[in-house]
Amino acid sequence: MNRITKPEATWSNVWKAAFLVTTFTGALMASPAAQADMISEWNEQADSIALQNRDNPAAYPTRLAAVHLAMFEAVNAVERRYASYRFKLSVDRETSKEAAAAAAAHAMLVAHYPDQKDKLDAFLEQSLRGGREHRLNPIPDGEAKTKGLELGRQAAAEVIAMRANDGLNARESYRPATHPGVYVPTTIPVNSTMGGVTPWSLSSAAQFRPAAPPALDSATWTKDVNEIREYGSRNSKTRSTEQTEIGRFWFFTGPATYNPIVRQIVAAKKLDLVDSARLFALVTMGGSDAITAVFEAKYHYNFWRPITAIRNADQTGNKATPRDATWLALGETPMHPEYPCAHCIVSATVSTVLQAAVGNEVSFSLTSPTAPGVVRKWNRLSDYADEVSMARIYGGFHYRFSNEVAKDMGRKIGQQLVTTQLQGAAASASR
Repeated sequence: MNRITKPEATWSNVWKAAFLVTTFTGALMASPAAQADMISEWNEQADSIALQNRDNPAAYPTRLAAVHLAMFEAVNAVERRYASYRFKLSVDRETSKEAAAAAAAHAMLVAHYPDQKDKLDAFLEQSLRGGREHRLNPIPDGEAKTKGLELGRQAAAEVIAMRANDGLNARESYRPATHPGVYVPTTIPVNSTMGGVTPWSLSSAAQFRPAAPPALDSATWTKDVNEIREYGSRNSKTRSTEQTEIGRFWFFTGPATYNPIVRQIVAAKKLDLVDSARLFALVTMGGSDAITAVFEAKYHYNFWRPITAIRNADQTGNKATPRDATWLALGETPMHPEYPCAHCIVSATVSTVLQAAVGNEVSFSLTSPTAPGVVRKWNRLSDYADEVSMARIYGGFHYRFSNEVAKDMGRKIGQQLVTTQLQGAAASASR
């Protein structure tokens, strides 16, 4: 593993630095003069807009999936290379696919972030004009461009209508557990409604819900809670320097942690516009479904985090898991239930979808605003997913059994997605 290490980040600079992550990593696999594609350009712009708006990292995946599905539907309508998700767009082959992709992304992002319309309008004009800044070929004025713009807007309108009541904007209604008059911490857990979001490929959010966590007197619980007590502690003497680095690196969450990987693969494999659009659509739908599935399971089981379990270990009756009254995790524990691991299910889903497209052996790298100056590099997609899982132990957030369950869920979600959605036209017709 080649890496460069500098002092760690503080949470106050995460949002500011995140934009640098998405732009820097997207260029690692391609030379400055390499030709970009319209899908990757708008993917990067979507990350920029979401980060500037401090969008919820659990809600943004669903919005992003809608953006990429609209782009896919628009460019695929011109060639009909793949089956549509569920639309029937009518267009002739002279339509500009690039203009269609740009218009679809623009319309979707304006719908999601109306306060950013001026910036998005300017970016649309720049992407259509192309040139050195965007590494895109200019799209000539004419009928093909006009038809492309109209097609993109139509695709976006179809997706917006389809997702109008998808549950993403449901109001938080978590009810804190207490007795009348007894104080409990007043910070409300986040994302309790995310399990109610309409999935893209799952029959229901609970389709792959795992079995319950292990009993608190079981060998699995005893082993895993003691492991995270040692490796996930803020003052751990067991965790190595690199393991600490990995734990901090993956404090960063959301699509900006995997979009750069897709951009690098698209550039390295020289995917054309339609195949790029399809890959981004599948990855982002997978990321969205992973979030929906994991939060449905989290709030179904409402299982305690390590910081709660370790500080209350004397209440379990398990003498092999002693209480540590002052235990703290390496990082700040996320404000939602522990089981299963969200970061793990997302990385496993993304890895599974990408492996189906390009195989496991592929080189890529990432940076993170929560570990500034560190560059993590991998040569296999499975290694990336495994590292994310271990990072949640080093960070003090998730037990090993939770990570393994989440990775299994992610693989199932990814496999179902690539075998049922956006199939090749010939394969789809034979089904």
